[in-house]
Amino acid sequence: MTRQKSFKRLVRARMGKTGESYTAARAVLLAAQEESAGGGKPVLATSDPEIRRRTGRGWEEWFDLLDAWQADQMTHRDLARKVAGELGIEPLAWAAQAVTYSYEHARGLRVVGQRGDRSFAATASRTLAVPAERAFDAFADADERAAWLPGGRMSERTSIRPRSLRFDWDDGTTRVNVVIAAKGPARCTVHVEHARLADVADTERMKAYWREHLGALRSRLEGGASDA
Repeated sequence: MTRQKSFKRLVRARMGKTGESYTAARAVLLAAQEESAGGGKPVLATSDPEIRRRTGRGWEEWFDLLDAWQADQMTHRDLARKVAGELGIEPLAWAAQAVTYSYEHARGLRVVGQRGDRSFAATASRTLAVPAERAFDAFADADERAAWLPGGRMSERTSIRPRSLRFDWDDGTTRVNVVIAAKGPARCTVHVEHARLADVADTERMKAYWREHLGALRSRLEGGASDA
């Protein structure tokens, strides 16, 4: 029995969920509007016309080609390299990653939010009405950090003042990466990525954790300013 093509399988999955005809479900998918079952984010990285413009193939053509390569047996890195070789670009280029991630999501090899090493990462951001240096110190100084992140056991690995810091979290199984972008002399954005998480549940838990504590950081530094 011929194996069903992954793109067609994705179309039929949508048909079953929405009751749409094959033509209607296919049109929605090609517009990159199909949502994953749990995440509410597009399975496909971009629209069919855009991926065709940037790579010379539409989604159906890519999925058929990757099925012929038996791409579902490849690691993310190997598949990205093969797609990049087909396109004559670097493996980390947008087009190679877009095709690779979209295929993996559609085939159920990866859920939305999962990284190339199959781990997950939670992210959170806040804009603070303080200089970047002040936000940096709130992370870098252990006593200062304890005031708004009680119980957060972090060991600094590297830092570049006032732009970034990297920490081991707890026993070092996961990592916390902080990027601080100055938005003027007295305003900055803090972006936290908690990486190497085990699953979706950990991701959601740590996303809520960091949102809460970045809010506490902003209240501490701004004296209770409300969200922007």
